[in-house]
Formats: sequence, structure tokens, C-alpha cells
Amino acid sequence: MEYPNHYEAHARDQQSAIGLLRRLVDEFSTLFRKEIALAKAEVVHGFSEVKAGAISMASGGAMLFAGLLVLLAAAVLGLSHVMPDWLAALIVGALVSIVGFVMINSGKSKFDPSALKPERTQHALQQDKEMVERRMQ
Repeated sequence: MEYPNHYEAHARDQQSAIGLLRRLVDEFSTLFRKEIALAKAEVVHGFSEVKAGAISMASGGAMLFAGLLVLLAAAVLGLSHVMPDWLAALIVGALVSIVGFVMINSGKSKFDPSALKPERTQHALQQDKEMVERRMQ
């Protein structure tokens, strides 16, 4: 009568091992889906930063172009009249150009490649890897 108990214990062990394996697979797939969602959120956030930088650079370029047009008008006025009117146009053109230059530089600083790197996801994956390694030992 020793055999049936041995077989029953073995069957219970197999069922619990299968249950644990199923649970491990379920938890791993859930973890993987959450990590993918986190990476996706970080990339979307990074792209929104790049988009803001591009808009700022485009606006700065438009301002710089407007400044160039005013500077050209100042040069024309200065050469054609040799009067103080050109000085006002020159000052306005210089100010618009400076504003455009500042806007372009602020937009360019937002094009940092590290903004697109999903650092939190990498950190979470590293922690997951370390946890799995600890449990396997």
C-alpha cells in the first residue's frame, strides 16, 4: 500500500509544479506587457519634447528671417536717404534677429538624444533581471 501514496504524492507535486510554472508564465507575460507600456509612454514623452523643440526652432527661424528682412529694409533706407529713419529700422531688425537667435538656441537644446532614451524602463528591466537571477539561485 506504499505505492499508491507515493504515486499520489508524486501527482500532487507535478500538479503544484505545473501550477507554479503556469503562474510564472502568467506573471512574466504581465510584467512584460507592463514594461512595454512603460517604454511606450517614455518614448511618446520624448517625442513630445522633440516636437516642442522643433516648433521652437521653426518659430525662431521665422523670427530670424523677419529680422533679416527688416535689416535689409534698414540698409535700403540707409543707403537711399542717409537719414535717421534707417537707424530705427536697424534697431528693430537687430532686436528681432536677437530674439530669433535665442529662440533657435532654446529649441536646439531640446533635441537632446537622451530625451528619447527610456531610462526608467531600462532600470526596471535591470531590476527584473536581477530578481530572476536571485530566484534562480
